[in-house]
Amino acid sequence: MSLIIAYIGKKGCVMAADKRKIGYFGDKEQLRTLEEELYSGAIESDEKFLKRAEELGISIKITDDANKLKVVGNCIRGEVSTKGTFETKRRRIYGTTNGYQIIELLGSETKSRKAGNKGIILFGNQYAKQLAESLISKNWKSSLSLRYMGEVFEDILSQVSSKTPTVGDKFDVLIQQPSFSDSSAQKHLNITIDHDIKVLTKFRQELTEQLVQQSLAIDMANKIIEKGDIGRVVAIDGNMLQVQLNDKTQAMDGNWKQLAGPGQNVLMFTESDNVKIGDKVVIENEDLCLKKDKSSLRCDIILCSL
Repeated sequence: MSLIIAYIGKKGCVMAADKRKIGYFGDKEQLRTLEEELYSGAIESDEKFLKRAEELGISIKITDDANKLKVVGNCIRGEVSTKGTFETKRRRIYGTTNGYQIIELLGSETKSRKAGNKGIILFGNQYAKQLAESLISKNWKSSLSLRYMGEVFEDILSQVSSKTPTVGDKFDVLIQQPSFSDSSAQKHLNITIDHDIKVLTKFRQELTEQLVQQSLAIDMANKIIEKGDIGRVVAIDGNMLQVQLNDKTQAMDGNWKQLAGPGQNVLMFTESDNVKIGDKVVIENEDLCLKKDKSSLRCDIILCSL
């Protein structure tokens, strides 16, 4: 759901892109029918798109806030992406004066990489690209300034967006014009792209770690003990108690790291002066207390089942 138009040449690089994103939810067969109609040009407006999706029982969410262009070093990066079940496929173009490279990524792994020096490059679905190509051939002049090229590209995007819901009506235009020869452009692109992909790899690793941590937190939260036996008092020092956990209980910190396992001791605090060695510790109605008289106890740990 994108259209990116890029010019790369001796004057520099200019890219224009829409900001549309569309999310789908529904039956796969019905979704396939909707996409076929959409990409053939049979659906011409957002209103018809929403109506047809409703007829097919497909829930869709349309937003026009995606940033598909970014300045990276002395280059402009344009990206279209498709989220799969397990990985995101990305197609990127990096452009600068006298050079560009097109990269295809699966996750953060580079699947293909090709380079060029000059040209007009289009990213998007076939129908949107056909519309754009026709308009470019009518409006293009090699003598145009980069600023005016950007205005022409934005006008083309606007015209395409009026004929297909796959392209939104909000746009970004970026221009870069450093001084590079053909060879120095490719050297700069190689350095810039390699670094950019390393940043993506690091981001994905951090995101994976966050997701793992979130999954662990959800799993452990379901194991928090709200009722039942915890253990027994094995030592008393004023208002501090050593409580030995039973064989079904573990103690965790706030990051869900185990501080004590079954049979090990944890520190608890009491205001009662009627605590004896061997007293049982329980949780009743989500309150930590002594079983014999319901005297409240405090601790700085999270008590979970195994």
